[in-house]
Amino acid sequence: MIMFDGGVGLLLLGLWVFCLIDVITTDPALCRNLPKGAWLLLVLMLPDLGSIVWLIAGRPQAQARSLPYKGNTASRSPGYGRPGRAAAANPDDDEAFLRKLRDRAEEQRRKGREQTGED
Repeated sequence: MIMFDGGVGLLLLGLWVFCLIDVITTDPALCRNLPKGAWLLLVLMLPDLGSIVWLIAGRPQAQARSLPYKGNTASRSPGYGRPGRAAAANPDDDEAFLRKLRDRAEEQRRKGREQTGED
């Protein structure tokens, strides 16, 4: 029974620390139902109840915490908006790519003929 009580105590302590840090790091404009200072006092003064109430009624919703939409799909995917990133093109329109493919295929055929002739 002592182990169970200790585990519950550690769980509640972890919940309280998480909620305390969450209240502190949350933007004041995103706090729901009460000002940020009131949420901080509530979580500090009533650790267990305040933490649960913060998670239910005060914590910003998931959509509010995400990055703002910038208007194009490239900004939502990491890496696509970076400078220097080549955009995918149709390989049939790229003559240099097709030339490399033909040269590579010819090189592989030549090596294959050499190996079969030597063995």
